[in-house]
Formats: sequence, C-alpha cells, structure tokens
Amino acid sequence: MDDAREARLIETFVTLTDSLVDDYDVVELLQILVDRAVELFDAAAGAIHLTDHDGVLQVVASTSERSSFFGLLQLNAGEGPCIAAVTSGHLVTVETAEELHAYWPRFAEAANESGYIGVHAIPLRLRDNIVGSLNLFRETEGALNGADARAAQALADVATISLLQQRTIENATLATAQLQRALDGRVAIEQAKGYLARAAGVDMDTAFGMIRQYARSRQRRLGDVAAAVAREEVPLDEVVATGSPDTDDD
Repeated sequence: MDDAREARLIETFVTLTDSLVDDYDVVELLQILVDRAVELFDAAAGAIHLTDHDGVLQVVASTSERSSFFGLLQLNAGEGPCIAAVTSGHLVTVETAEELHAYWPRFAEAANESGYIGVHAIPLRLRDNIVGSLNLFRETEGALNGADARAAQALADVATISLLQQRTIENATLATAQLQRALDGRVAIEQAKGYLARAAGVDMDTAFGMIRQYARSRQRRLGDVAAAVAREEVPLDEVVATGSPDTDDD
C-alpha cells in the first residue's frame, strides 16, 4: 500500500470513528464507508446490504443509482457473494467470471451484463452478530491481497460497531431499531431522489448529491432532509442551489 493510499485509509478510519457519538447519521456513515471502500480497494462500484427486522437483506447505500446496478444488488440479496458473506461471517472474494458463474450462475450472468467480473463481499459483524455486508464490484479480475482484506474487514468492523453502539450484547431490541432506522432512511432518500430528479430535470445520481450536500451544509441528518424534500417541505431552489456534491466525503 503506497503512502497516499495508506494516508487515505487512516483518514477513513478517523472519519468513521468520529461518528461514534450519540444521535449520528447512520445513512451518511454507511455512504462514506462504501464510497471510501470503492476508492481504496480499486473497485468500480459498491453497495451495503443490511438485514431488516424480518432478516431480509436490503440495499442501504450504494455508489451508483443505475437501474441495472440496483437490479444486480437486489438479485445479490437472494443469491450471490453477499449472502455467502452474511451466512459465513467471512470475507468472500471471487477473482474471475468463471469462478463467479460456478457458484452463482444467475448472479454471474447479471454481473456480466453490468460489466463486473470480480466481487468482494465483506461481512458487517461484531463477534457473532452479523448485520449485513459491504460489497465491492470490480471490472477486472483479481482477489483482495492479505493486507487489503484485513483493511477492508477492519473498516467494516468499525462501521458495525457504530451501528450497534447503542446496545449491549444482551439487548437486541435497540440493535434492531438502529438497523431499521437506517433502512427507513434509505426509503426516504429514494423517494426524495425521484421527486428532485423529476422536478429539477436531473439524473438520480445528481439528485442524491444535491440532497446530501444540502444536508451537510445545514448539519442535518441525510434521512431527515430527504423526508422533508419528499414532502415538499424544503424549497426546491435551495436544494438545487447547492450544486453538485463535493467528492471528499469529509
């Protein structure tokens, strides 16, 4: 790992641990995690799945809003490396398209259509408690080397601690509520993106960036702002005026 990449990794750890405070923004934390992981580990796209209160995996954060990518993620929640990582509690790395097809043919076909060859799925876990996975999609073949695998798992572990910080090992109720809050926040964001994209005549990626930047500039929760946008409680021109999102995620 070169010096610049190592510094970025350390900076990411600091950003995630800074979120270990009361009443933090769960959705923003997970978005930072997936954005940085894609950058650090040479992936083309990424997403995070969490288990909801029924034990079903749901997409909570992603680096792309393309319908084809979201279709792949939804399929991955039923078949694919994500399920394997959550079930086993271990990192699942698929190096080649052939290997992907051997294990999950339906998922492999969808991944190939989207241009992805390799997949790394890193469990979000705290001891024996597995709440989801961080998934990285690559357009080239190759596995995560030992150092990268350890770094990716460490980032996922920090994020999981953040997710579950408000509960004890004996009290699962608060953990479930915290995870459900993240999932509910994602629903609000999807609604807000659709409304803003139509109203402002922009694509979904741009709409999401505007909402995220608006929330940051006013130091408000991303989910709260998204809900307000969807309910048309926020002036549209104010959100649009924020322009494109920054790329530092700090």
